Amino acid sequence: MTQQRKAVALISGGLDSMLAAKVVMDQGVHVEGINFYTGFCVEGHTHAIRKKDKEKQKRNNALWTAEQLGIKLHIIDISEEYKDIVLNPKHGYGAHLNPCLDCKIFMVNQAQAWAWAEENGFDFIITGEVIGQRPKSQRKETMPIIARESGADDRLLRPLCAKNLIPTLPEREGWVNRDELFDWSGRSRKPQYALAKKFGFEDFAQPAGGCCFLTDASYSKKLADLWEARGERRYELDDIMLLKVGRHIRPKPNFKVIVSREEGENNFLEGYRKQFPHLRILSHGGPLSLIDGDADKDDIALAARIAARYSGGRTADEVQVQVENFNGTSYVLNVAPLPAEQIPAEWQV
Repeated sequence: MTQQRKAVALISGGLDSMLAAKVVMDQGVHVEGINFYTGFCVEGHTHAIRKKDKEKQKRNNALWTAEQLGIKLHIIDISEEYKDIVLNPKHGYGAHLNPCLDCKIFMVNQAQAWAWAEENGFDFIITGEVIGQRPKSQRKETMPIIARESGADDRLLRPLCAKNLIPTLPEREGWVNRDELFDWSGRSRKPQYALAKKFGFEDFAQPAGGCCFLTDASYSKKLADLWEARGERRYELDDIMLLKVGRHIRPKPNFKVIVSREEGENNFLEGYRKQFPHLRILSHGGPLSLIDGDADKDDIALAARIAARYSGGRTADEVQVQVENFNGTSYVLNVAPLPAEQIPAEWQV
């Protein structure tokens, strides 16, 4: 009997990876998925926090994709190992702080990691890449770099654009039929939608600039500001989670104020009140605000005025603000809300 080959598919939760896995599965290959948690993943996190997003479906798209395909999914936390990719990308950043080429090399290497694949008996890797779809990592000239530097070499199969590339080992050995693969290129999504319809996939994640916060200009600006304020390029998981939430206002280089925008964010920031000095509006409805940095009494008073500006007392002559330190001590300030025109754009990270 012919040996059934096994492939591991990088499952991001998007349509491309779903289609790529399905195309190979339909050729009789046993496929399992793998998904990596970097800490910068977009899906589900802010939707779960913010009340304004309450109508949006909350799901892990990678898990949902695996369920639709009927395959096993391995979810691996690589947030610590991933730091070096973000901080020291060999191939540089994309339009923002997205190290897309290094990221893809890292992901493929982690998926194959030769030891991982051999331990689990996998023969090759599948990705949903399409030539020309991503300006940094999905170009014809960079795809061989990913295969070579990841260590996967010609065991990396890209079913959606394979006919535009040199045949890989799975194709040459007949594990998959190259004639049943595709030659897609460019940023048009029409071929994907047509194939999804053919397969009967009606519900799938829509593309929106990738599934990583590092591709977002606003988020990258906050991360760059964090590094500049610290005088070094480093971060912890709590740092990158907080960058996803609230208004970040830096009136001085030594501190910033993180101001909740709604009840959901208020509840989320409550989890950090023992790590940061924080402000509560007592006299009116208002946000919980964290003070991040080395703030003196004058700085805290300014932070209180900023928090008051975003409270129900923004037009009042005076707002009562409770200052709570992470050591448990607290005191009350009566402050005049800072007018909007006195919060310049350059303060808003």
